[in-house]
Amino acid sequence: MQNSSNTAAATPVAFVNAIVNAYAKYGKSPVHALESAQIAPELLENPTARITAAQMERISDAAMQELDDEALGWFSRRLPWGSYGMLARASISAPNLGVALKRWCRHHGLLTDDITLKVQTTKDITTISITEHRDLGAVREFCLVSVLRNLHGVACWLIDSRIPLQGAQFPFAAPAHHNVYAVLFSGATTFEQAQAHIQMDARYLDLPLRRNEAALQQMLQHALPLTVLQYRRDRLLVQRVRQTLAAHPEQTRSAHDLADLLYVSPRTLHRQLKDEGASLQALKDEVRQSHASELLLRTQRPIKQVAQAAGFRNEKSFMRAFRGWTGQSPAEFRRQGGG
Repeated sequence: MQNSSNTAAATPVAFVNAIVNAYAKYGKSPVHALESAQIAPELLENPTARITAAQMERISDAAMQELDDEALGWFSRRLPWGSYGMLARASISAPNLGVALKRWCRHHGLLTDDITLKVQTTKDITTISITEHRDLGAVREFCLVSVLRNLHGVACWLIDSRIPLQGAQFPFAAPAHHNVYAVLFSGATTFEQAQAHIQMDARYLDLPLRRNEAALQQMLQHALPLTVLQYRRDRLLVQRVRQTLAAHPEQTRSAHDLADLLYVSPRTLHRQLKDEGASLQALKDEVRQSHASELLLRTQRPIKQVAQAAGFRNEKSFMRAFRGWTGQSPAEFRRQGGG
């Protein structure tokens, strides 16, 4: 269960032990599942051990089918094989992601009443939260992490887009393997909070779904493909970059600073913009020119203040860039009213 490649061993062995506990709950042996994932039994005794995403997918797939429980023992009753496929099928006909996620959360309550999933939007942030209705015991961490990871994966899959998270919270103390949460969830993760939730930009909820029945059938061939699938495209990235540059001109002078605000790496930022046919420099120029032009025409601020407000380090570099954009100096542009 990770965002990195299948070759990187980042999934904590604690999650494997949670699956082994599910076998014990149902009085079955996990030997076949461990062998299919090539996980040595002695690895379970090492609390610092890690497995790859591919190994996690294989052991989860085997366990869900052998135990006939897609919840892997989290809840007071089984979720038979195909339960989450039913949720996906009920969601795929929705007109946009927001409706699809609300359907998923509502229908999840028909599978179990041990937890309740809820989608709420306040201003420009959407929060997907879990309310617990019983003590989940030793599998609490694995359950809450998996439910939110899978729901996030479903959301990305439905719109065929990377959806960067703006934060994740959990109601338990930071585990010994807390560093892995930076891989499992983009954005900042905090612990010992009131309830588990993830947050994302609300604009993703307006995007239309891009999957059909054939794609659904292919996706459902495996237990957890959503947790390891890479999404290079971010269908809102260009819009998010423009908005962030405009809102934080002095904090986005470097690609690294901008990437931090967008919860991605600088390398990912440049690559995804390229995939969208855009470049960071072109977007910077577009936003800076628009903001500077507005300030020149609508205010009497000195040129130096306009340069600073538009995100330039000094007046000289601003004047050079502005002449390149318009063929005029800022003062000429102001005198001629933008003509």
